[in-house]
Amino acid sequence: MEAIQGNLLTILMGAWGVVTASLILLLIWRAMLESHEEDQIFLDAAGDAMAREQREIVGKIGRLSKPITTLMVLSGVLLLGVAGVWLWQGFKNF
Repeated sequence: MEAIQGNLLTILMGAWGVVTASLILLLIWRAMLESHEEDQIFLDAAGDAMAREQREIVGKIGRLSKPITTLMVLSGVLLLGVAGVWLWQGFKNF
């Protein structure tokens, strides 16, 4: 039974590490996109291309919101799972 608990803790920690690393990469990517976003209004025809580019950037940022939220929740749940298994092992061995 101890081997299963140890393996479960290792698997949970590995999964948490992968999910959290993915979350960090997505947050970095979103920050890079946001740094290219400008707060300007383009009123002439020459600015249409720039306005279209800004709309594309805003769209990409919007599409990243759901995966980032999902990874945040999953990372939190896995972290709580790791803490729970770790505490359970500690109390069982105490």
